[in-house]
Amino acid sequence: MSDVVIRPVEGNKLMDEFIRVPRIIYQDCPQYVPDLDSDVRKLFDVRETPGLEFSDIQPFIAYRDGKLAGRVVGIVNRKANKRWETKNVRFSMIEFVDDMEVSRALLQAVEEWGRTHGMEMMQGPLGITDFDKEGMLVEDFDMIGSINTIYNPEYYHRHMEALGLEKEVDWLQVHIDIPQDVPARYARVAQYAREQIGLRLIKLTNKQIFEEGYGKRVFDLLNEAYKPIFGFSALSPKQMDRFLNKYIKMVDKQLIPVILNDKDEMVGVAVSMGSLSKSMQKTHGRLLPFGWYHLVKALKWHHEDNAEMLLIAIRPDYQGLGVNAMFFDDLIPIFNKCGFKWAETGPQLEDNVRELTQWKPLHPKFVKRRRCYKKKI
Repeated sequence: MSDVVIRPVEGNKLMDEFIRVPRIIYQDCPQYVPDLDSDVRKLFDVRETPGLEFSDIQPFIAYRDGKLAGRVVGIVNRKANKRWETKNVRFSMIEFVDDMEVSRALLQAVEEWGRTHGMEMMQGPLGITDFDKEGMLVEDFDMIGSINTIYNPEYYHRHMEALGLEKEVDWLQVHIDIPQDVPARYARVAQYAREQIGLRLIKLTNKQIFEEGYGKRVFDLLNEAYKPIFGFSALSPKQMDRFLNKYIKMVDKQLIPVILNDKDEMVGVAVSMGSLSKSMQKTHGRLLPFGWYHLVKALKWHHEDNAEMLLIAIRPDYQGLGVNAMFFDDLIPIFNKCGFKWAETGPQLEDNVRELTQWKPLHPKFVKRRRCYKKKI
């Protein structure tokens, strides 16, 4: 008889246990970047997470011999299932000690919960939206993580395969060393896009974002550009407001170039920021009493030596017309001014050839392969 016990998380006491699990797994791991405890709690609060309006969610924790040993979250995103005509339950935020009985019990809990909701397939790690952390790390465990990606021990993916999960998709991240000068190819194409196509690059103010509707236009563009991408479901107006109010006010707007055409239509946006990885590690997941100081220091003075290129979105009819070159032509000098030595993208699907080849003039390294698994339930 198994001595692994799985408990659905209900109430603050068990949520405290859920939040404590990573501190057990990563107590001696220099690569791990923690989430803020407060952000984890908000994920399960419909007032804080608008995606719960169209998603069901259930966290679980695991005990082995009476000791805390793992956690996982089950998610049924009804909007995504409708969009892709699937019956998928997602698993997310999975953490476990190196014990096959623990990982098996956690995934079985998600499977059983998913079946009660009429689901037929399990996939993950995936969050509620495409902007949540996704993809289990399967390579490059020696590299430091980031605030917007999953870091996990090497044994995790071996457990997945041993338990019968199969690869659904892989993502890669792009690592580049920041050049001192803009590569000639980018400068030439950017000039052509400005002069021949009539594109122009601007930087938004808070007034434009929050009072003049540019913030909503950014997310409308993201919904249009990302529509065909694996697992994506369009952001609702409430989700847009949440992301704007939570993140945009903090980010240096000089690192968020926006491209407009000659009709003042938004056709491209790039979102980048100084890395917060080391600053987040110093918080140990808590803003108080002094965690907030490390974050503000990194955000305001670019204390770390690398940038996070979180996303690039281009309207489909403007892809291949020099919008990417305009972003690089603008950002490379700013990265140098900020003292950034290198930069890393967010995860990009390995079969998105157009997206991956845009980095070629920067001599990219493809790193941190991460995987979404699937299993029929």
